[in-house]
Amino acid sequence: MNSNIGKKVSLIELESYFSEDYIHFGDVINSPKTSDRQVGVIWKLLSLTQGNSVLELGCGYGRITNRLAEKGAQVVGLDISPILLKKAEADAAERGVNVEYVLGDMRSLPWRDRFDAAFLWYTTFGYFDDADNERVLREAASSLRKGGRLLIDNPNRFECLRHKFPMCSVAQRNDDVRIDIFSNDVISDRENLERIIVRDGRVRRTHLSYRQYGFSEYVRMLRSAGFETVEAYGKEGGAFTSDSPRLVVVAQK
Repeated sequence: MNSNIGKKVSLIELESYFSEDYIHFGDVINSPKTSDRQVGVIWKLLSLTQGNSVLELGCGYGRITNRLAEKGAQVVGLDISPILLKKAEADAAERGVNVEYVLGDMRSLPWRDRFDAAFLWYTTFGYFDDADNERVLREAASSLRKGGRLLIDNPNRFECLRHKFPMCSVAQRNDDVRIDIFSNDVISDRENLERIIVRDGRVRRTHLSYRQYGFSEYVRMLRSAGFETVEAYGKEGGAFTSDSPRLVVVAQK
């Protein structure tokens, strides 16, 4: 058994996981059409209008950030991976949009009272222990103006518990293969992912783990961080039920 199971993720593990291999399979996992649709959902749930200042924490290679800029938002993207940020900047230049990309740690943000909205999309919250996860929320709150909104999109813990673990998913791009093996630790409330990349005749392994919070836990943490209201939605903004594959939380400061 992997000794990492049940533990928070280190920065070294995050950088290893979010590498060029992550970009390589990006459009296979999330097609451009899917990304366009998700941007529309984010725009609606955050009540954005043209000119709003928006921060994406864990922006990756900019598939969401740059599309928001195309819709007229003033966007900043922060990520821990220099490789992903380089790709994001190249994509922004190709699209002809101006996005500020920042290399940094979401647990320590340089902005205060700057943004109208912030978001963590596609399972970008929960990598750390509880104390640091709550620190992420406090930092996000501090970066927002009064009335600002924060959106978090993560798997729904209760729906995940219905599955028989371990689970396996496979993605293929030409002759390259990505194999994801999921396991669930009910003691630590963490979902663990072992990723095997078979590419260019080489095999690489990476690990990711994230804490699974229920909605009542989000409410407690977000109110403690300084948010006044917290709402729950299902996948892409639908109604949230125990069967929803995603839990989308929207909080207002």
